[in-house]
Amino acid sequence: MIGSPFVLPPAPERLEVVRERVRLRPVVDADLEAMVRYRGDADVCRFLPFEPQTAEDIRGRIGHLFGGTSLEGERGGVVLAIEHLADGTVIGDLVIFHLDLRAGSAEIGWVVSPAASGQGLATEAVRALIDTAFAVYGLRRLVARIDADNARSLALAERVGMRREAHLVENEWFKGRWSDEVDFGILSREWVTGE
Repeated sequence: MIGSPFVLPPAPERLEVVRERVRLRPVVDADLEAMVRYRGDADVCRFLPFEPQTAEDIRGRIGHLFGGTSLEGERGGVVLAIEHLADGTVIGDLVIFHLDLRAGSAEIGWVVSPAASGQGLATEAVRALIDTAFAVYGLRRLVARIDADNARSLALAERVGMRREAHLVENEWFKGRWSDEVDFGILSREWVTGE
């Protein structure tokens, strides 16, 4: 069997992505207070794989990724704060994780504060994340797995140009119910930078 031709480039020493209204940068401890405001909201967490979080919960779940820029390793991944350039507030966070080195593929995800909704900031941030995954990390394919009832995230994935690839019916017992999952994907060759 011939190995995969995919080769992951070295992780950048520093990562900062600036767009018109948002900056993406690695999450640091100083971001926890802002993150608790949205990650501690039951409505925000309704479709996420965790209950409302405290600072300690966040640190326990993703703290090992704070400040990092490497996708590699058993628990590898990159978690980025979405900073609103207008006032410097953290309005959400993004993740690239579940790297599959043979396939050159990873999963992306997002958590955005309701205070930032309806302004196009999440769309701008996720587009910047996809740009980064392809241009900086050289990934070949990205996927997003979304609860079928999470209308806002489904619409966001479609808005940024991801392809709806699968609808898994009652595939997981999730928060007291059998939930459906909708899987989206996009290949680097399909992506237009800054789309």
